[in-house]
Amino acid sequence: MKLKVEEKIIAPKEVIVGDPDAKVLIVEYGDYESSETAKNNAVVNQLLEKYKGKIKYNFRHFPMTKIHQRSFKAAEAAIGAAQEGKFWEMHNTLLQHQRNLGTISLKGYARDVGVTAKSFLDDLMNSKFGWYVRDDQAQAVDAGVTEVPAIFINGERFEGKATPQGLSVAIEAALKSRKKSQRA
Repeated sequence: MKLKVEEKIIAPKEVIVGDPDAKVLIVEYGDYESSETAKNNAVVNQLLEKYKGKIKYNFRHFPMTKIHQRSFKAAEAAIGAAQEGKFWEMHNTLLQHQRNLGTISLKGYARDVGVTAKSFLDDLMNSKFGWYVRDDQAQAVDAGVTEVPAIFINGERFEGKATPQGLSVAIEAALKSRKKSQRA
């Protein structure tokens, strides 16, 4: 009799872009149906370019399901794509197609970004990654998050509108600080 080997699931907190050894960690809690989260994505991409080698970025899920009914499944789809190293491609695609996040669309986006798992739709339908979204939500609530996007730089909440200038000031301060990056 063969024992089924439990596969290791890559959790959202493990999906980081930028220099893994960077001193500054930016964690954003967002929602794939939030227009502000989508706008913030462009800002984050600018900052990743500007501070190449100095910062790393982690997107965490905080679907605002009372107003965005499809955001939870979209977050699950992103986690599903992460299992094949396609999180960022899926993340960007979901933010570009915020108004069309039904299950069949999610499957199509996954195929478009290169997800090959035959089980993707089944995993989505069976909420295989739902607990990981809920874990992100719980951590966000513990950190005081009530709306998105919510940004933390080395564990400190960034207050105000996330503009390239405002975030740059906070990043510069964090770079000068001796404190090592932390998770939010």
